[in-house]
Amino acid sequence: MNWDEFADWGGKAVAFGAEYHKTLRDRPVRPRVSPGEIAAQLPASPPEGGEGMEAILEDFERIVMPGLTHWQHPRFFAYFPANAAPPSMLAEMLVTMLAPQCMLWQTSPAATEMEGVMLDWLRQAVGLPEGFQGVIQDSASSATLAAVLVMRERALGWAGNVQGLAGQPAVRIYCSDQVHTSIDRAAWVSGVGQENLVKLPAVAEDPLRPMDVAALRAAIAADRAAGYLPAGIIGVTGATGMGACDRLGELADVAQAEDLYLHIDAAWAGAGMICPENRVLWEGVERADSMVFNPHKWMGAQFDCSAHFIRDPDALRQTLAIRPEFLKTLGAEDVTDYSEWSIPLGRRFRALKLWFLIRTYGLEGLREMIRNHIAWSRDLAARLAAEPDFEIVTAPVLSLFSFRHAGDDAHNLKLVEAINADGRIYLTQNKVDGQVVIRFQVGAFGATGADVATAFDVITEIARDMA
Repeated sequence: MNWDEFADWGGKAVAFGAEYHKTLRDRPVRPRVSPGEIAAQLPASPPEGGEGMEAILEDFERIVMPGLTHWQHPRFFAYFPANAAPPSMLAEMLVTMLAPQCMLWQTSPAATEMEGVMLDWLRQAVGLPEGFQGVIQDSASSATLAAVLVMRERALGWAGNVQGLAGQPAVRIYCSDQVHTSIDRAAWVSGVGQENLVKLPAVAEDPLRPMDVAALRAAIAADRAAGYLPAGIIGVTGATGMGACDRLGELADVAQAEDLYLHIDAAWAGAGMICPENRVLWEGVERADSMVFNPHKWMGAQFDCSAHFIRDPDALRQTLAIRPEFLKTLGAEDVTDYSEWSIPLGRRFRALKLWFLIRTYGLEGLREMIRNHIAWSRDLAARLAAEPDFEIVTAPVLSLFSFRHAGDDAHNLKLVEAINADGRIYLTQNKVDGQVVIRFQVGAFGATGADVATAFDVITEIARDMA
């Protein structure tokens, strides 16, 4: 393909993308395909000769499009969406075409310096104090893994990377039973181990289901007496299941008293803190050692883009940095090389999409979107609560709540599947206090109040058809 052909096909791809987004409401949110159906349409062996782009794109529409779940659909109410606002897409297109590798300042000065400024923009936007510095990770999972590695190394006197974990005291990390499974994976991958990730009960009487801090203190004391090495606490703001929020100030008190590292996972809810009225949910976050949230969830940045804030970058660099001669920047020692702040050496130019996104909408435009989502979610919860055969199990935390329809767990699981098979909206299930519930969240960048009203119609219609 020459560059004139590239320009021609690129224009057609952009036109396809615009039309796709304009007509998304006409598509089912989740595809109606069976396992193996897509693979069966692909040749078992690669072609020996090249093929024309026209044939390739025809097959793309014929094979790929019918098998996609449409994450940008305005009625995607499952999980938390990986959003992609139009200016963010344009930035990603430019990054894809330029294809820089941004591991060091010298390999992409503009990418490195823009990343520093964009993370400070985000710091200011969510109300974190000066002193926090940031880095863009690919996901909250990577940021949490990096934090767990720092916890481990700090507790072991920076000996783990050098000596390995054999013969070292068992490092213990504490969190609530509401955390995302990425915390468990961080314990696995870091070598800390599942058995040393101590999950403490949430306070069931509190609507926000925070970690039981008395149980935390007791667990730390018991572990010290048993010869374990407490290393860190992972708090959560807006947990995936039902939006649980720990009392971060209380966790910070424990961390300070016990000399533990405190990391906060606010992957979804952190973006909501650009609205000052929401910051009551994470009071005390300024005392954490690190925190992560994903602009690629609720702010509209193209996936992947995770904002990882650290109070002491030296501890992170001491844990992750390796500087062979060929990676040193000669003649410019006082520069930031973000590969020393991340687990992968290779890095993408992720800051550009934040620059495009924030400049296009401004913080006030993004706040309006988030405030609308919260208001629409609360309105839907109130409408369902007023129906005689529905129960709100967990009240809205920002734009997330959970509910049940009259019937047993099997009935509610069948209801979720029937709703998703219908195609007009997409929901997921969860368990709260051992009971199946149906999760609902508003977070799609293109969602409207009418889309949320459609959700009410679909949920009640299908539930009553099943009764």
